[in-house]
Order: sequence, then structure tokens, then C-alpha cells
Amino acid sequence: MPTNTPGDAALYLVGSFNNWQPADARYRFRRQANGLFGLTLRTGQARLEYKVSRGSWAAIEGSGHGQVRANRVATRQQAQAGDVEVRVQSWEDLTGTFQLYSLYDLLLLFSCFQGVLLLIAIPSIQQANRAANRWLLWLLGLGAGCTLLTVVSSDRAVANAYPQLMLVPDCIWFLYGPLFYGYIRRLLFNEAPRPRQWLQLVPAALQLLVYLPYFLLDSYEFQLRLVSHETGLRAVLLATGLVALLTNAAYWLACRRVIRAYTRQYEASVSYAQNLRYLSTVLGIQAVCLVLWGFLFGGVLASHWAAFDVYTLAARTEGLLWLAFSTLPYFLGYVVLHQPEIFRLVPASATSAPGALPARAEVAGAPTPGPLPVVAEIAGAGAAPLPAVPRPPRAPGSLNLPATQATVAGYMRQHKPYLNPSLTIHELATGLQLPPHVLSKVINEGFGQNFFDFVNAYRVDEFKQVMAAPQARQYTLLALALEVGFNSKTAFNRAFKKQTDQTPREYFSGIREE
Repeated sequence: MPTNTPGDAALYLVGSFNNWQPADARYRFRRQANGLFGLTLRTGQARLEYKVSRGSWAAIEGSGHGQVRANRVATRQQAQAGDVEVRVQSWEDLTGTFQLYSLYDLLLLFSCFQGVLLLIAIPSIQQANRAANRWLLWLLGLGAGCTLLTVVSSDRAVANAYPQLMLVPDCIWFLYGPLFYGYIRRLLFNEAPRPRQWLQLVPAALQLLVYLPYFLLDSYEFQLRLVSHETGLRAVLLATGLVALLTNAAYWLACRRVIRAYTRQYEASVSYAQNLRYLSTVLGIQAVCLVLWGFLFGGVLASHWAAFDVYTLAARTEGLLWLAFSTLPYFLGYVVLHQPEIFRLVPASATSAPGALPARAEVAGAPTPGPLPVVAEIAGAGAAPLPAVPRPPRAPGSLNLPATQATVAGYMRQHKPYLNPSLTIHELATGLQLPPHVLSKVINEGFGQNFFDFVNAYRVDEFKQVMAAPQARQYTLLALALEVGFNSKTAFNRAFKKQTDQTPREYFSGIREE
């Protein structure tokens, strides 16, 4: 027992064997000759759930750092192996036995604080794309609020006074998925929610109706049902949680499909890289949460066949789940500081065709020492239109693929449109006097590439030629990459590695050695 346990304290065993009565004289511990307190319990039950109390629920044992302790579990197999030893870490009514905050609590609280800072920062760093960022702000507010309530509701004083509060964070189960999916659709395709999409919130409303009877219960009665794992309450929580797990997994897959569809679309239409890596990281964090959630249910299911302390396992897994979820505000805070252009992404106008691509995000490139004499002048935004070439002769309704392919290749070599970092397939098609869908077919079937890889291949070749000039030695690789049409270091490294199977430094180091 803790050292501050009163010397005259009466200790009782309370559990499933006596309907959780905290001061049952039949289950009072007696001091043994060795100084420990002991109790012999005879029961026909093969598995017991229990705690130690000092005569009331206010004086029940705690977890040691201010949170409610999960029920202890003892099995007949443990008893057959010898005495079951119990070490009480703390008493809930003796605050001196608790740490004010555990490291776990501090991490969650700082995550809430980070979420609040983001609620203030994100609207102030941009004027465009407010619609998508509004969805993001709802997500951040929901996450910060539920994380805060998780910490508060697990505090021993709050848990005793307002035990129903621990049900409130569960509202995130059916709200987070629809909100994040709506954010992805709004960010990438500027798609406003349709009336029928509000039906996605019906599961959250049904959850509230299912939980409502428990919110209306007397606090002591609900606490008794909670600590005794009453069959009805346990069934509600397990069933609701399982449906929520499957629902969130479905939303995760849907968001992944949307991001992939957007990637395919922009690679077929534009030549510059979109910075969507942060969305992939967010999906990765969400995947970790889903795996932990699935593990939790797997442990509960396995407890029906294997004897182990499932409640402690579930409590620790749930703690890890919230800890993983709390990393999202930390990560988004890093993105806001280091890559704020993500939140300045300007989506396509509402009058664009469905699935239209958003405009290119502003990219901050490293300044160069001056215009490079070895690189042709780049056509920037607002430059004169690309020079037009005569259409290759072809019969009406047919496409002379080899001739058109040769025309496209000649145009790329002569006019170097790829030096424009914001080149799109529509701009190139205008210069070639071809319909965009015809040019797309030529690139796909004739060159075996999508538009993104097709243009970047020319940029890589141009970069190699530039590097062969003596003047190139006074410039950094990034400066030269920006001059030949790449819009970021990441896009340059990725395209170069894809074409040569080497990083730029590896490639040019080998050439210089030769």
C-alpha cells in the first residue's frame, strides 16, 4: 500500500463477486503475521474483477497519476499457482499519492494547446482557399475538444463527480471521418457539400440517441454500471465502437482513393509537383490509430478464449490510440511553420468542370546569383503565348500518331516550353494547335508516359546539358533545377531519380570521377 495509507484504515475487496459493494464486511482484509493484509476468497467463479477500497467509492484505489484505475482481474489458474499479490499504487481520496499530471496527460494537453494555436494561425496565413481551411478548422476544434475531455474525464475527481463525461469524447467516432473526407474533397476538387452528404452525420445522431439514457442516469448508478462492466452498457460501447471502427476505415479508404485520383489527374494535366505529402502523412497517422483501434477489439475478442487482464490492456491501448491521434496537431503545426504554401493552395473556381485541378501553390525557391547564361529564358506566368506550329497533315477523323509524335518532340526540342515551371497540357496543346485530348493520347500512347513525367524528362535532360557547361559550377543544383523548370527541390530529386535511378549528386559525382 502507499506510505500515506491511514494506520487505522479498514481495507475491503470489492468486485463482481459481491455486486461491487465497497464496504462488505465479508471481504475485509486482515493483517497477517508477516505484516501484509490478506483475504481468502472462496467462489465458484472462474474469473473475478476486483479493486481494493477503504470502505467507499471515494476511497477506492487509483492508478497512481490522477486517473481512474482499470479493474483488476484474477483467474482460478492464478490462484492455483499461489497467492495473488496486490500492490495498491494510490488512493483516489488522498491527493498526496497522485502526481499532478503525468507525461501522458501533458502530451495530450499540449496537443490541445497546439490545436488552439492552429485555429488562430491558419486563417491568418492566407486569404484564399477559406472554404477548405474552414473544414480543417472544424477538424482541429473537434480533435482538441475531445482530447481535452479525455484528459479531464479520466481525472479521479471529475470521474467520481461526473462519470458520464467520459462518454462525450466518443462523439469524435462518427464526426471525424465525414469532416476529414469533406476537407479532402473541398481542398482538392473545390467540391461543396451536397444536401445528401449531410446524411453522413446520421450515425453521429444515432450514437447520441443510444447514449442519451446513460446521460440521464444518476451519477452513482452510472458509475456502478461502468465499473462493473454492466452487460448492457458494455454491449452498447462495444457495438458502437466496432461500427465506428469500420466506418472510419471506410472513410480512410475513400480519402486515399480521392488523393490518388487527384494525383493521376494533375499528372495528366500539369507539369509541376503538388505538395500533397502532408496529406499522406496525415493518412499514415490515421492508419496507426485504426490499427491500434483494431488491436483493442482484437484483445477484447481474444479475452473470451484466453485468460489475461483485458481491461488493463484495453486501457493502455486506448491511451496509445489517443497519444497517436494527438500527434496530428503537432505535425500540422510543423507544416504551418515550414510549408505555409500548402494552406495557400487556391482551388479551382466553382464554375470549373467537376474534378478540375486547383491552381499551383506558390513555391518559395532559393534565390539565384543572377540569370544563368547557359539556360534559355524561361517563360513565366503571364508570358507571351507559346509559338504555334502547323498541324501535321492527317485525314479527317484519324490521327497520324508517328507524325504527330515527331511534331511534338520537335516542338519540345526547338521551343523548350518545359522551361515554364507552370506549363499545363492546355498551354502546350495551344502551342501545337492540337486538342488537349489528342495531345494527351499522343503522350500516353506515343511516348508511353503521362504529361507530368513527359515534361519532367525534358527538364532532366536540359539539366544534364546545363551541368556540362563550365559556368554551372558557380551555382547550386537547386538553382539550376529551378532554372530548367522544376518548381521545388523535392520535385527535381524525384524526377531525376525516376529517370536515372540515381540522385543528382550520385549521378554527377560519378561523371566527374570518370
